[in-house]
Amino acid sequence: MLEYLIKLDSGEEIRGNAGTDGIVRIHPVLPEGKIKKMTASMNIKLADGEKIFMNGYQTWTYCPEREKDGRIRGIPHVPKALIRHFGIDRYGDYFFTEYPNKKGVTHGWSYCYFRNGGNFRLIGSLDERPGYTGFRFDAGTGVLTIERDCAGISCAGEYAAFDLIFAEGTEDEVFDAWFAAMGVKPRTDKRLKGYSSWYNRYQNISAQSIEADLAGCVEMLDKGDLFQIDDGWEPFVGDWLEADDNKFPLGMKDAADKIHEKGMLAGLWLAPFVCQKGSRVMTEHPDWLLKPDGKPWYCGCNWGGFWALDIDNPEVIDYLGKVFSRVLDEWGFDLVKLDFLYAAAPFGSKTETRGGRMIRAMELLRKLCGDKLILGCGVPLMPAFGLVDYCRISCDVGLDWNNNIIMRIANRERVSTKQAIGNSIFRRQLNDRAFLSDPDVFFLRDDNIRLSAEQKKTLCEVNALFGGIVLCSDNMAEYSEAARAEYARMQKLKDAENIKVNADNGLSVNFLLDGKSENLEVKGVK
Repeated sequence: MLEYLIKLDSGEEIRGNAGTDGIVRIHPVLPEGKIKKMTASMNIKLADGEKIFMNGYQTWTYCPEREKDGRIRGIPHVPKALIRHFGIDRYGDYFFTEYPNKKGVTHGWSYCYFRNGGNFRLIGSLDERPGYTGFRFDAGTGVLTIERDCAGISCAGEYAAFDLIFAEGTEDEVFDAWFAAMGVKPRTDKRLKGYSSWYNRYQNISAQSIEADLAGCVEMLDKGDLFQIDDGWEPFVGDWLEADDNKFPLGMKDAADKIHEKGMLAGLWLAPFVCQKGSRVMTEHPDWLLKPDGKPWYCGCNWGGFWALDIDNPEVIDYLGKVFSRVLDEWGFDLVKLDFLYAAAPFGSKTETRGGRMIRAMELLRKLCGDKLILGCGVPLMPAFGLVDYCRISCDVGLDWNNNIIMRIANRERVSTKQAIGNSIFRRQLNDRAFLSDPDVFFLRDDNIRLSAEQKKTLCEVNALFGGIVLCSDNMAEYSEAARAEYARMQKLKDAENIKVNADNGLSVNFLLDGKSENLEVKGVK
């Protein structure tokens, strides 16, 4: 039984209950006023060894299956001065969500499940526009609390307090039922493979380096594969109408044309909802910045600090229209990787929830991009369902296994190859249902890398098995014979069938390839 409680600022309370079988919609008629809190609760009894999954707030948020006594660590151990300076709390849900750091207490957003062997109990939101659906489970009490993130919203009349699905069965049965109930289908079924410039050169790119990498890719990639130019082509983050003249003196149309001459799709990275200090956008248009408390909203420390743009400002919308027209129509790029998207909606308003604002931002991007391909990144996942073609489901991989000790005490959104692999596996059900999943890049090179041969192989094969877009970030012309053999195997893995994850004793993946059963041991992740 699901018991719900709605509190209004007036002090009035509305209580009720509902069953927990199939689709449950709780839409009470509320008097005029403001919502103070909207919660529901139910008892969940766990079997011995049953696992708990709580979906993390956004793309990069680490969210593996956890044991009954698992916990989710917040950032109270990080000095407040460091949190403020680096914006550590701005990458996730820390600034609006309680982290009790208590054994047995876990939380997540939009969906969660409880797994006992091959049996899944899924609880999923059907609509996040009325507010994100937050889940919090206390294994000690056996109580699952569900809360609609809508405090402060004005109400008068019917309100979609909760739209949920409760499904029990096999993995495919429950996730198929959830997406059928939402009416969400992926925009494309075209798996992409290719190259991204970021993880070898980072921002240190130029027309010359891009042409060199393109030449190196030609012998390994096929016609129709993706060659993506990542961050570093723009003069400043936020200034997207021209390339950095020192790096790309002939401009980005010339770069896209050269990619097309090789028969490949051309991709370009942008972060449309943010700008960095020193950019023309920030310097010349300070009124474009989002100011929820009268001050520009600081989003994090990348590029020396970056700030959110206000999508309610018509001039911002007009600017973004010009940006995408130039990138897609004039320069001719086929795909845009759109990053740091969470910055569009750190808050809602009196008439729009945080979740509703994020959905509106994603709908805006789809409108501006038309039928061109979008790879979403740094975004709360459910608002991206059915709107992007490809979507990151993990944090960034790193050049080592699990980053340095300082970063390991930071937030759940940090760079980590280990955590990226975990998310690729535990969010696997979204691939080919919500979009085609992006597990981030793999590496097979021998230089400028600190991953072992086994770690590179694990990353490569997990990406191939669970990814809908599989990119490398190597100079492929320098591949060793071993690297070329592993790349060839990865291409075969895309045809693997009957893929099953075993996460009860260690972590492994079993699958059929060419009619033979194979097993991949995923070590060091759980």
